[in-house]
Amino acid sequence: MQADASNFAVLELFTERRDMMSLPVTEQQKPIGLISRNIFMSQMSKPFYHEVYGKKSCIAFMDKEPLIVDGAMSIEDLTFRAVEAGEKALADGFIITEDGALAGVGFGLQLMNVVATMQAEKNRQIMHSIDYASVIQRALLRTSDAELRATLPDAHLEWQPRDVVGGDFYFFERHAGGWFAAIADCTGHGVPGAFMTLIASSALSQALRALGPHDPAALIGAVSRAIKTLLGQDGAGNGAATGHAGSNDGMDCAFLCYDTASASLRFAGAKLALHVVAPGEDSVRAIDGARMGVGYVDTPAAYCWHNETLAIPAGSLLFLTTDGLLDQIGGARDIAYGKRRMREQLLARRDAPAGEVAAALLQDSAAWQGKQPRRDDLTFFCFRL
Repeated sequence: MQADASNFAVLELFTERRDMMSLPVTEQQKPIGLISRNIFMSQMSKPFYHEVYGKKSCIAFMDKEPLIVDGAMSIEDLTFRAVEAGEKALADGFIITEDGALAGVGFGLQLMNVVATMQAEKNRQIMHSIDYASVIQRALLRTSDAELRATLPDAHLEWQPRDVVGGDFYFFERHAGGWFAAIADCTGHGVPGAFMTLIASSALSQALRALGPHDPAALIGAVSRAIKTLLGQDGAGNGAATGHAGSNDGMDCAFLCYDTASASLRFAGAKLALHVVAPGEDSVRAIDGARMGVGYVDTPAAYCWHNETLAIPAGSLLFLTTDGLLDQIGGARDIAYGKRRMREQLLARRDAPAGEVAAALLQDSAAWQGKQPRRDDLTFFCFRL
């Protein structure tokens, strides 16, 4: 609409075009304002406004400072500009130009639809990538699954990432005269946690090749130093204070090495414990790991974890878990599931196959969780010797 057009001309146009919500006003093809249908019709419905303003220029009711954007502007920049301009630009629309000349009018609803479509496509691509990352993460665990099934007939390993991918991982490998097993809870969950599992599991594989499986404590130390080096956290334990470390990540873990000939189990842990129910016992024995995490900035590079060598009676039930099981909030008072409930489940089924013990724990934990959201990844290893 030209600036010299009358308000009667605008009224006629709005009457004919009921779908038209805003009308740009131009002068020599350049936009100078925007007339909102709602505001214009409201003003012209007032007493005597027809008579007073009908023949006057349409600039009387136009917004003289509408949002004007170039047609080449990206959707992201346009969205920010529209939000900065406030409700007026989203409700009444904005003017689009090309080389300074009027090219069209955009509206908030259209913009929101475009942004929503773009965001949905981005989310689809992200979820596709995460789903494929899950395939990779599960593939890395597949060898351990096969080794475990071939070595321990009465065993169950539960691995449930909170999200599609997770920050927990496990490892199982047979060797001459026995086997080695590990479970670990890396910093975070979801994609960041999954990245940490790749770093930690790679460090463990390298440590096993260099040191062998018989000294779990030495393996934890080697993994800790590798994580600190890879993440730039090897500042003698004071990186957090000096600001040199770019991250402060690591893991809690439990490493086991079983010797078949002596029927002995060597255990080393970092903030995770080994739980043992021996035949005929009415309690669960807990062998605690060290209270020092693996790889973190404040973990000294020279810190030494210690092995516990245990003579395990035949038929004993053994259990390792990350904190995803124990820390899950639930129950009538919204408190953690805790070690006591876990021990009760182990004792109640001390003679049952490991698979039944695991199923009972999962069922009890799910009932405890109720409608509470899952807090963390869940991994536990239950087996009988």
